[in-house]
Amino acid sequence: MRPKKTRWIKCMPGERCFKPICKPLGKLKDVSLTLDEFEAVRLADLDGLKQADAARKLKISRPTFSRIVTSARNKIADGLVNIKAIRIEGGCCRVIKKGRR
Repeated sequence: MRPKKTRWIKCMPGERCFKPICKPLGKLKDVSLTLDEFEAVRLADLDGLKQADAARKLKISRPTFSRIVTSARNKIADGLVNIKAIRIEGGCCRVIKKGRR
């Protein structure tokens, strides 16, 4: 299997874990969202970019972006529907320095 290509993200998320307030963190199952999945959701759903434009920002192909954003949405849905904590961690990402695109 080929090594994953580095994905470029705008910034690190401020919070790394989101959890329901109904249970303590120790009693919750969790789902892990990688940094590139987090960035894909930000670009596609919050910024409203088309997949081709968002893929260019992450410096990956459009089909790869599609797989990443689909995986992220499935994990987020699992966390919301099944009352799980959502952790943001890992992935092969680098933060874009200001002034670079």
